[in-house]
Amino acid sequence: MKMLITLIGLVLILEGLPYVASPEAMQRWLKQLAEMRPDTLRIIGAFAMVAGFFLCFLAQKSGLLG
Repeated sequence: MKMLITLIGLVLILEGLPYVASPEAMQRWLKQLAEMRPDTLRIIGAFAMVAGFFLCFLAQKSGLLG
């Protein structure tokens, strides 16, 4: 449970960083994102999920991260 809470905290830090570092650029990017077609967003989201699952699998099954 401690690891899960730590990971959620890390995700929140990484998600919030662009908004703190450059809020104007994030507003422009979000406007562009709102104009994208839903199927394009779905493909990008699916790719991100697969990449995330692969990284989690790699971290758990390989000896790379300790």
